[in-house]
Amino acid sequence: MDVSLATSAGSTDRPNEDFVGAVPGAVVLLDGAGILGAESLCSHGVAWYTHRLGGALLGHLSRGDEPDLAAILATAIGAIAAEHGDTCDIADPSSPQATVAMVRARQGRLDWLLLADSFLVLDQVDGGPQVITDGREVIARRECSAPLEGVTSGTPEYDRIRASCVTTLRARRNQLGGYWLAKDDPRAAREAVTGSRLLADLAGVALLSNGASRIVTSYGLTDWVGVLELLANNGPAGLIRRVRQVEAQAGSGPDAQAPDDATVAHCTHLPRTESA
Repeated sequence: MDVSLATSAGSTDRPNEDFVGAVPGAVVLLDGAGILGAESLCSHGVAWYTHRLGGALLGHLSRGDEPDLAAILATAIGAIAAEHGDTCDIADPSSPQATVAMVRARQGRLDWLLLADSFLVLDQVDGGPQVITDGREVIARRECSAPLEGVTSGTPEYDRIRASCVTTLRARRNQLGGYWLAKDDPRAAREAVTGSRLLADLAGVALLSNGASRIVTSYGLTDWVGVLELLANNGPAGLIRRVRQVEAQAGSGPDAQAPDDATVAHCTHLPRTESA
């Protein structure tokens, strides 16, 4: 299959904490979670973590000896945890972590795995796009932020409640009833959203990090059909440019969001046979 990739750092004074890469028949996209204070817990940093984990995943996928994507992810999480577990406080809830999106074309099917809030968009031959994400972090964030409703921002009360909300949300990370990310515990892989479709039913597939999916989810600049059209006409780099244009127009106004790392992979000409 043909794969086009693009990534853009959200800030010039921070490393890009996303990762994207491809091997024949498979793509991996990670969105690193840059949490304030993580530097004191891990000397390597979030960008190091996403690149090490992404590289490990691509290595396993290139060998093609493991049919289960969740098992591949579990092995990779365990390997990277072992690399820095003796020097870094990887068990702390704020230590380096990442969302994971993987697709693999194998034996006439497209298999996928999603852990946390990246997006997978299947361009179906018949019908509109099928959009898949792991919404558990969004749900947990909404529930944990409920106490802030009606509280005036910028006040000491708001700051106090917000700090409590952040603590509550982090306590639900990689816990039953909460949400899951790639971090230090290989068991998180078994909580991923997985699925499979016949390749013959698909014209293409796109993977978007949270920063890129804002073009739909936050800014409402287009819908998922429009995303596929943008990718067909302008490629992943063109889609990210549109996100940056919206962010630049918003400036520092009250509704502006801080630019996030944005990453897109677009796969076309999907293989129809196992050898492809």
